[in-house]
Amino acid sequence: MANRRILSVWFPRLGADRLLRRLGDLHGAPFAVLEEGGQMQTISALCPLAEAAGLRVGQPARDAHAMCANLITRPRNAHAEEAFLHALTRWAGRYTPWVAAQPPASLMLDITGCAHLFGGEAALMAQLVEEAGDMGVAALCGLADTPGAAWALARYAGRAAVHDRSGDAIDQEARATRSRAARRRHWERGGAAPGAPPQASAPRIAAPGQTRQALANLPVAALRLDAETVAALARLGLRRIGELTGQPRGPLARRFGRGLLMRMDQALGAAPEPVSPQAAPPRYATRLSLPDPIGLREDVEAALARLIPRLCEMLRAKGQGARAIRLEAYRCDDTMVFAQIGLARPADQPDRIAPLLKMKLDGLDAGYGIDVLRLEATRTEPLHHARPVGHLEAGMMARDRAGRDTALEDLIGRIGARIGLDAITRRHPASSHIPEKCATVHPAAWSGPAASGSWPRPPGDRPLLIWRPELVTAPDVPRPPAQFRWRGAAYDLLRASGPERIAPEWWLDDPEWRSGVRDYWDIVTTGGARLWLFYAHGAALSSGWFCQGQFA
Repeated sequence: MANRRILSVWFPRLGADRLLRRLGDLHGAPFAVLEEGGQMQTISALCPLAEAAGLRVGQPARDAHAMCANLITRPRNAHAEEAFLHALTRWAGRYTPWVAAQPPASLMLDITGCAHLFGGEAALMAQLVEEAGDMGVAALCGLADTPGAAWALARYAGRAAVHDRSGDAIDQEARATRSRAARRRHWERGGAAPGAPPQASAPRIAAPGQTRQALANLPVAALRLDAETVAALARLGLRRIGELTGQPRGPLARRFGRGLLMRMDQALGAAPEPVSPQAAPPRYATRLSLPDPIGLREDVEAALARLIPRLCEMLRAKGQGARAIRLEAYRCDDTMVFAQIGLARPADQPDRIAPLLKMKLDGLDAGYGIDVLRLEATRTEPLHHARPVGHLEAGMMARDRAGRDTALEDLIGRIGARIGLDAITRRHPASSHIPEKCATVHPAAWSGPAASGSWPRPPGDRPLLIWRPELVTAPDVPRPPAQFRWRGAAYDLLRASGPERIAPEWWLDDPEWRSGVRDYWDIVTTGGARLWLFYAHGAALSSGWFCQGQFA
C-alpha cells in the first residue's frame, strides 16, 4: 500500500490578512491585530511591514506603538477568523476532497493519489501558495507521510532552534568548565555549522519513507509540545528532534509523561493520527433567475409561489423543518437586500411560510429592479410527521388534523414577524412558594406549553401584575388599614380578604425577604382598585405594609 501523503497549510498571518482584504491599501503603513489578554492588549497577527519593523506576535500593544509610531491596529475577531478559515477549507477542496480545518490558522490535506493531477507534489504546493497569495493570504506548506511531520515542516523548516539561557548556558555552568564552554563551537550549541546552507532554503517536503531524516534537524517544539516541556528539554541539552529520538523512551516517559512520546510517535508514524475532514453542512436553498427585472409586490409574490414549494420539498426530503428563512433579492445594480422571518415551530408547509414572508415584502426595496430571488432555510430542525402512538393519542391527533394544533404557533410566528420572536414569552411553573419565584419566563417560540396540571393551586388568588414590594403608608399593625397611601394617592378600604401567610425560604439569603414572615391580603378600595398588600412582621428589616401586585 502506498504511503499516505499529508499536506499541512499554515497561514501565519491569517488575522491580519483577513482584515487587510477588507481595508485595502494602507499607504505603506504597518498593520497589526490586537487581542485582549489579561490586563493588556497583545499582538496576535502582523503584516509583513510590521514584521520588518521589528514587531512580533505576543508583544504588548504599548511596546509596539512605541517602536512603530505609524502602526495601524484593529481588534481581533476570533469568530470571524474561524469563519474565514472554514471558507479557506472549501477553497482547498479543489486540491483534494479530504480537507480538515485545524483552528486557529491551518489546514490539513490528505493528498494521497492527488498530486499527479497538478504536476507532482512540489507543483501542487507551489500552486496552492500562489493562489493563496492571489487572494491576499500568506501560506506556508509542509508535506510528509504523517500529519505531525507535515505540521512541523510547515512551521519550522528553515527556522533555527530557539534556546533560552536557562539550560547549560555558560552562566549556569561550573566555574571550572567556563573556560572550555567559552571556546565551544556555536554549532554544537544548536547554531548553524560553518559552510552549511542557509536554513531558509531547507526543504519543506519529506520524501516517502524519509520522515525521520527530515525531522532530525528541526527543534523539539516542532513536535507540538507545550512551552514548559520544550524549556525542560532544552535544559537537558535536547533541542532537536534527532537528539530526542535517540534517547531511551523509559526515562523520557517517567520525566515528561506519555504525552511527549505520543507526539513523537505521531510525527514519526508509529502512532495513528487520522485526518478527519468536516462534512459540509447541508444547505436548503433555491433561487429563481428572472428574464427581466421586477419591482412590483405582485411579481415578488408570484416568484415566492414558485420558490416556497420547492424549498419545502427539499426540507421534507431530509426530514427537516425550517425555523428561520432568509429571502435575498439581488438587484440589477449589483446590490442585494434581504428579509428574514422566524417560525415558532419547525415547518415544511408552504401555507405556514408564505404568509410570514408576505408580511416582510413591504420593507423590501426593489431599487432599479430585482434580477434574482434566493430563498434559504438558514436554521432547520428535525421534523417527524409520523411516530408510534396509542389509540387515544391517535384519536386526538385525528381531531386536530384540520390545523387547530398549529394555530397558536402560526399566531406566534405572525406576531414575531413584527416585534421579534424573543419578545413573545410564556410562563412555566417553578418549584417555589415565593410569589415572584413561582414561575419562570421562557421564549414562546423556543419552548412548549406547560404540561396540563403542572401548575400548583395556591391557597389564595394571585394578581395579574406582580412587581417588587412598594412601601405603603399605613399604621404599623397587622390588621388591614382603613386608610392608607400608596404611590402618592390616598385609598379607603372597602373590604379585605385574607390573610395568606408566606414564610421566606430560610435556606436562601434573599434581600427582598429580610423583613420576615408576610401576611398577604386581597384589598378592595372604595375607588374600585383591587390591590395585593402584605404586612411584613419584621426580621432583619423593620415591619410595615407593602403593595406587591394588582388584580385585573
